[in-house]
Amino acid sequence: MEEENQTGVVQFHFHPFSTDPAVVPLLFVAFLLLYLGSLVGNMTIGLTVWRDHSLHTPMYFFLFVLAVLEIGYSTNIAPLTLAGILSMGRMLISLPGCGAQMFLFILLGGSDCVLLAVMAYDRYVAICHPLHYNLIMSWELCGQMTLGSLGLGFLLSLPLTILICHLPFCGHNEIHHFFCDMPAVMRLACTDTRLHEAALYVISVVAVAVPFLLICLSYGCIVATILRMNSAEGKRRAFSTCSSHLIVVLLQYGCCSLIYLRPSSSYSPEEGRAVSVVYTFFSPVLNPLIYSIRNQEVTDAIRRLMARMCWVRKPEIFLPRKNIPQTRNKGMM
Repeated sequence: MEEENQTGVVQFHFHPFSTDPAVVPLLFVAFLLLYLGSLVGNMTIGLTVWRDHSLHTPMYFFLFVLAVLEIGYSTNIAPLTLAGILSMGRMLISLPGCGAQMFLFILLGGSDCVLLAVMAYDRYVAICHPLHYNLIMSWELCGQMTLGSLGLGFLLSLPLTILICHLPFCGHNEIHHFFCDMPAVMRLACTDTRLHEAALYVISVVAVAVPFLLICLSYGCIVATILRMNSAEGKRRAFSTCSSHLIVVLLQYGCCSLIYLRPSSSYSPEEGRAVSVVYTFFSPVLNPLIYSIRNQEVTDAIRRLMARMCWVRKPEIFLPRKNIPQTRNKGMM
């Protein structure tokens, strides 16, 4: 096995959800519907923001970027999961393939978490400093914060992926998961992984705990500002604007904290797999629904987009033309 590890022929297979031939098709259809739902929902959000000029504001720009990240995030996990369900654990994945999935998972997931903190800052400026909003949240700053989120995700994913891919693996290489999740892969290494576990914990703190604290700080200032408002309508609109973002934050950070911000000694493969299903399949489906249902502007824009796409021009009715005798133009004779 060491020789295989050195030549790059190390292969893994995933622990199946079920080996019952009657259950496998049901699982496949359920996960496929969730994946398609996430694609349709996030594509609808992205296309709506792209096409509707009334949504060309910083808040909806970040929502567009979030939808694009969710599409990449789902596509990185779902196809391999669906193939693993059909193969009932017999499908193999190489170490480089597993490393590529881990890299994209941390890159997109970390960028997603940082972007949620950026969106919270946008709401803080809009509610606490409304008169200076356009000056502070310029398009240049929005672009810089988006690129910063992606850059931070890249810097977090690359070193950890390299560390894990250089681990020696031996014995029965069954990943007790449905994708190459870092804790599940590190458990298969036949060496001391305390350094790798510490690196994963530090990266989790940077990608999850720090953005979450910034979100809490932003919303603490937002709540204090809302409570000082005299207008009941203003309070209602402010809470309505922030509620959808808060629901997504609690869903995303709650699941990530259960997996990556807990001691490795208390890690449970079954619990880890169950929680991962929530934030890799259910969360990308729920996020577009939350943002569209809780936000009247997005709902109205989606209706306008659907109306434009479904509108069919009525075909013209051509009546038979009467035979009109043509007179020759003598001038042309």
